[in-house]
Amino acid sequence: MSERSGPFWDAALGRSPIPRAAATLGAEFRTADAEEGTIELAFTATEDFTNPVGNVLGAFVAAMLYDTVGPALLATLEPDQFQSTLEFKVSFLRPVAPGRFIGRGRVVHRVKDLAFLEASLYDGDDRAVATASATARVIPLDEAPTAV
Repeated sequence: MSERSGPFWDAALGRSPIPRAAATLGAEFRTADAEEGTIELAFTATEDFTNPVGNVLGAFVAAMLYDTVGPALLATLEPDQFQSTLEFKVSFLRPVAPGRFIGRGRVVHRVKDLAFLEASLYDGDDRAVATASATARVIPLDEAPTAV
């Protein structure tokens, strides 16, 4: 992997902290191939993520997938670019218990500033537990919305 920069790469390579939401999900950068548009991340779902019957709440599963599809595109961008998600769809395949998960995402297709993305989340037995698809637009970094 060549030396890259920008908000995604700075966090992935430890030059800056990862986003707080990603830290809450126990996100760990594993690998990315900017040329192929693929990424692999690990997440840790704690007991704090569970619903009343002890399964990881679907919203946390969706958040892990969201934090996989976006970075799949971010890893391919120039330092002065960012992405804005236009739509996001999740399919839950099975209930899951707290533990470690692997998110694998990829850029399926990109035309100019529009990208189609997909990701799958796997449990400790390498079983797919959920999948997602998303559409995103590449935007200039200085146009990325910021909290006020």
